[in-house]
Amino acid sequence: MSRPNIRYPPKVTPTFKLINDARERLKNTKYKVMVLSGKGGVGKTFVSSMLALALATKGYKVAILDADIHGSSIPTMLGMIGERLYASEAGIEPATGPLGVKVVAINLMLETPDTPVVWRGPLVSKAITELLAKVNWGENDYLIIDLPPGTGDEAITIVQVIRDLDGAIVVTAPSILSEVIVAKAINFVLKNNVRLLGIVENMSYFKCPKSGDIYYLLGKSTGEELARKYGTKLLAKIPLDQYIGEALDKAVPYILAYPDGEAAKALMKLADEVDRMVREGKN
Repeated sequence: MSRPNIRYPPKVTPTFKLINDARERLKNTKYKVMVLSGKGGVGKTFVSSMLALALATKGYKVAILDADIHGSSIPTMLGMIGERLYASEAGIEPATGPLGVKVVAINLMLETPDTPVVWRGPLVSKAITELLAKVNWGENDYLIIDLPPGTGDEAITIVQVIRDLDGAIVVTAPSILSEVIVAKAINFVLKNNVRLLGIVENMSYFKCPKSGDIYYLLGKSTGEELARKYGTKLLAKIPLDQYIGEALDKAVPYILAYPDGEAAKALMKLADEVDRMVREGKN
């Protein structure tokens, strides 16, 4: 039996130098927004990747960092098959995704997409910092940071290294656990003095394409109530859409393949709202 490929941790330079280098690299990116959730299974990566594309359709220069080292999936969501990061004299060059979106993800550095990354927490933090410090980010209007579920090493690293974050979006889904999920993520954001832009309720409902009837397949929608309880805003209610899976199977980003879809319309409204809030907050 052949030995499986495993990605072992790289050698890293002192953290304080990496942090300074990362901040210098990102100084030409206007707005930086992180997307997080209290737990997995709420579709956070879908929201992050489609938000990036929605902003790109508005004419913005967008980059996205997949900070989920162990479960990197942004390239898959964007239909990027066979793409790789490569090195130049200027540093690590991002891969180019749909609409020119710059994509940085650990999966774009692995021998194969199914290669496991066997790193402990401190090494994950150093790896994320090293990516921020060595990638040639160039000039961007937006950097969207897709975090793994929870509020662990990856999230802590991002808020410590990127001190000028313009906001955070918390993604949840209808369920009896929604309140706990939202509370943990919101408290993390607030305790780290990051502006909370609001909540996105993903998989909120299903609208029958024939009858137009609304069904709450995952339970009652609680987005408005949660936003009110925690003093924030419900940015969007994104419905379930059968074409999301079809687009993924075709390796085409959903929002580009089905721009008239129910979820696509909600995602475009989300991009409009995030863009408005971030720009107003900067002024």
